[in-house]
Amino acid sequence: MRNNNKEARQVNTTERTPSNGRFRKSLLVSAIAAVSCINVAHAQESEGQLEEVVVTGTRATIQSTIDIKRNSTTIVDGLSATDIGDMPALSIGEALENITGAASHRENGGATEISIRGLGPYLSATTFNGRGATNGSGDRSVNFSQFPSELVNKIAIYKTQDASLIEGGVAGLIALETVKPLEYGKQRIQVDAKLNFNPNQANIDDPMNGNVGFRGTLSYIDQFEIGDAALGVSLGYQKSDISQPESEMRSSSPSGSSLYACLYDPDISAGFYRTSSGDCNSGGTYDTTKDSETGKAVNDGSPYGFAPSSNGYRQNDTADERDAVFAAIQFQPTDKLDINLDVQQSKRVQAEQRHDLNFANMRRVTPGITDQAVVISSTGAVTSWAGETAIESNSETYSRTEDYLGYGLNVAYELTDDITISGDYSFSETTREEVQYLLRTQSNNDDVNGDSSSYRPLVAWDMDSGIRQYAVLDFDVTDHAVFSDEYRVRIDNDVDRTNTATAFRADIDWRVSSDFITSVKGGVRYSELEYLDLGTARNEFEVDRNNSDPDTKALDVAAISAVNSACAIDFPESNFLSSERSGDLVTQLASDGSVVGSSNSWATFDTVCAAQMIANYRGESLEYPELENGTSQVTDVTETTTAAYVMADFETSLANTPVRGNFGVRVVQTEVESVGYRTAFDVVTSDSGTLKLEPTGELERVSAGGDYTELLPSVNVIADLTDNLMLRGAVYRGLSRPDPADLGYKRDFDENTEDDITDVNQLIDSVDGDGNPNMQPLTSWNFDAAIEWYANDDTMLGFGVYHKKFQGGFETIRTTESFLIDGVSTEAEFDLVSTNEETSNLTGFELNASHNFSYLPGYWSGLGVKGSFNHAISDFEFEDSNYGDITKTDEDGNIVEEYIGIVEPGNVPGFSENVFSGQIYYQIGELDTSLIYKYRSEYFQPYTSNGTRLRYVSDVGVWEARVSYKLTKNVKLSLEAINLFDEPKKQYFYSRDNLGELNSYGPRIFVGVKAKF
Repeated sequence: MRNNNKEARQVNTTERTPSNGRFRKSLLVSAIAAVSCINVAHAQESEGQLEEVVVTGTRATIQSTIDIKRNSTTIVDGLSATDIGDMPALSIGEALENITGAASHRENGGATEISIRGLGPYLSATTFNGRGATNGSGDRSVNFSQFPSELVNKIAIYKTQDASLIEGGVAGLIALETVKPLEYGKQRIQVDAKLNFNPNQANIDDPMNGNVGFRGTLSYIDQFEIGDAALGVSLGYQKSDISQPESEMRSSSPSGSSLYACLYDPDISAGFYRTSSGDCNSGGTYDTTKDSETGKAVNDGSPYGFAPSSNGYRQNDTADERDAVFAAIQFQPTDKLDINLDVQQSKRVQAEQRHDLNFANMRRVTPGITDQAVVISSTGAVTSWAGETAIESNSETYSRTEDYLGYGLNVAYELTDDITISGDYSFSETTREEVQYLLRTQSNNDDVNGDSSSYRPLVAWDMDSGIRQYAVLDFDVTDHAVFSDEYRVRIDNDVDRTNTATAFRADIDWRVSSDFITSVKGGVRYSELEYLDLGTARNEFEVDRNNSDPDTKALDVAAISAVNSACAIDFPESNFLSSERSGDLVTQLASDGSVVGSSNSWATFDTVCAAQMIANYRGESLEYPELENGTSQVTDVTETTTAAYVMADFETSLANTPVRGNFGVRVVQTEVESVGYRTAFDVVTSDSGTLKLEPTGELERVSAGGDYTELLPSVNVIADLTDNLMLRGAVYRGLSRPDPADLGYKRDFDENTEDDITDVNQLIDSVDGDGNPNMQPLTSWNFDAAIEWYANDDTMLGFGVYHKKFQGGFETIRTTESFLIDGVSTEAEFDLVSTNEETSNLTGFELNASHNFSYLPGYWSGLGVKGSFNHAISDFEFEDSNYGDITKTDEDGNIVEEYIGIVEPGNVPGFSENVFSGQIYYQIGELDTSLIYKYRSEYFQPYTSNGTRLRYVSDVGVWEARVSYKLTKNVKLSLEAINLFDEPKKQYFYSRDNLGELNSYGPRIFVGVKAKF
């Protein structure tokens, strides 16, 4: 069978064994490949004898990292576990962060989406055992927390590409692999159990997952001889039940209509200087429309501040449960036939109990107070505020269920000693469902006992300590009774998504003997991706003490009092946000301004208890509303791709220097069909000849689409300058496709209700468009060069430079579409996001090094280091759709409207200028320890719900540590910790100093034992 390792291939072509020799030969081939590619052992000649030095643990993993890089034709960084379950990380995301130029986006304290060389996840592609993998987010990234690291044997990042690789990653391709049982070559039963302890979890009373979590993995690998055939089996199962506590400071995000640039100009009686109480955005927002006379924005020169709908805190208790099963069967019935079947299934349930203290009217102006208290930075960040505002204690229960199923069948057949053909079928499907109960309680002029309270107490806050801290006049946020206004319950079915990918590929590998070409490869691939999002649905009911009906008001007041009494709970967490605050979060002031108390908690309620009591009172149900296909909220996208490639490997010499590599071309043709549903109308003509629209009560199915064909050539060259010094170069063209969620075809229009319409084209007043089925991919020409020095098995030094020339940016355009109404084609204009033809550049370099000090005397010989650094600059510009420079054009490219922005554009989504990973390890005897530091600088991270607004994630440096000790040959103890020093995640909205959200997770600690037999 085909083997990419030269030594293994030589054995395969020269050794012919009868009967059961085939299985033994397979084990020999695997053993040679393992020695060559992983270097688990090496021999040293001493005094005429060979002394075997067995390398394991961290040192062996770093040796595998060096060998993966050295033996690849393309520029690749990766790592391979020396044994199943030995991946040196608690998740795939955290393992990938150890690879040069890779950085993660953190959610719930763990690494999820991965950026390569500072380029966002949507610019990367991910394969699982060589096949595409789906997710439930509506984008192209993969949620790596879905896959157990213990059941993955190898990860690699292809930073340059060849024609045989699946297209889709301008930044690179992330490849995950599980073990092939025959190549593994030995029987193994392994049990890995970890207990999870999070210090912040210990601060929560009666947490959802208890004070200690669990993560257990069982794996089994074996090989069997069945007559002349060989059969290998690999099975793995993981049960994970851990906690993920999170403390947050929050503010309204720019993803919806809740964060406005309000004017702060004393010469303008609007915005923060309005003369009556009300929201500053009511007639007082900064107008970015270009003035045709001045060429500047209408409000050019006027100061402004970004005012959110609300600010507050969130206390969050999270349970994260995952069940995962991996299985693989490898069958070799003959010397020439290799059959591999693998299956991965994962179900993850993330449940949260949230308690929010919400200051609800942060846009509200109290004349004479707010205008004097507001302090604004030069970029519009509000750092101090005062005014009268309602205060809410809100509670939520949230649950996300995500199921992943992937499987594939690969059959390879050796037609001759030099020709191998293979076929591969794969299927991947992710379903995600998110549901929640939401309870809102609010301040009122009377508390639940009928005593006088304050609906909108005077509140002041500042950010002197780095986060918002509040002073509240004559209002105690810890008193349940003061939250007595309308009790509102929302039951949301927020997400029901299915993402399915089916693919088939056929390949041929012809190994030839010539002075230049060593092999020719070619193949075709067909894939179909289907993305279905059913939208959202909500049931809502309430009890209002301000009910104007005298017959029911007393009952409503009594009902609120009963809920308040029965469902009040103690604040669940001690030391809330203690690592991020200086002083107390809320200071209570008396009417004379004196301090009468302070707190780091607030009155909280049992969400389910309150929702059930209110539902019973209103005669409502707590069942989640159903989501159905065929409604106006549906996003239904089918993307069909056909690709073909041809590639040649070559070996030659130039000026007595061995040169090798490959060159080829891949042709990709993609078609998109997007289905939408919209209200059907009849056109009614009156007796006087005027027209109007009447809904028929039915939804009609409509569709639109787009297509593109791209040619992706590639060349990879390696010059072996010496036995240990290698020069690499690569040129290739790559593409990244728009996210499936952005390819939707949801359209909603408002009818023109004027009574004198006689032209059908005037029946539509306005159109809201969501999604662009004809959005084109972002492409780039990529140039890479690297020089690498491999001093020995433990030492390498590499330096690389790269340049990417992008074609394609994002802009808001005004387009015209035809809508068929009652059989009549009606045209209407609306705005949507499209890919343009603009070009931009990204240039960077990366440095990586590894070294083990085995030559030092005594205990010092166990010391080793590994580090990598990536730096890049880019002139890519991503304009905010609210407050950026926006030019709207018609279909012919004519400018119809311009806006002069007040916020600087973002860069490539996910782009960090600097990414660093450093590791110091010490391994002596049975003790193996590592200390790791990971850093990435600030980056722009689009929202999933609205990817056109600017949100920056601040720079972050995270420490991790691992310690393991082998008790016996088969039993090992381990201690692992991430986020050792409780580094929070900070997010900034619109501008880089407007802190909108801070998430504090605390350290995560795992104590484990592993036994293998």
